[in-house]
Amino acid sequence: MTEAIVVTAVFTPAEGQFDAVYAALLPAIAASHEEDGCEIYALHKAPDGTLVMIEKWESLEHHQAHDEAAAVATLIQALDGLLAVPVEVTRLVPLPAGNEIQGSL
Repeated sequence: MTEAIVVTAVFTPAEGQFDAVYAALLPAIAASHEEDGCEIYALHKAPDGTLVMIEKWESLEHHQAHDEAAAVATLIQALDGLLAVPVEVTRLVPLPAGNEIQGSL
């Protein structure tokens, strides 16, 4: 049995590029929601102005397939010149605890 993974992707817009980065992410979100194994793909704005994608994938293999999908390639191209630093992607292994619903994503 494979385990679900949670992923964060942090996008740091260059000065004055928040709206452009946000706009570039919208088609990738729609496309990712259609990918096999995508359970959560939700964008959030952090207080420092970064955009944080919180993702949950059915398995590591599903996330790897997402990384190779056309939507990701298109997003990388669309973000060219819009970010202050490269996207920071972190894969997390859930450690459910406590209440079954509240203790995991």
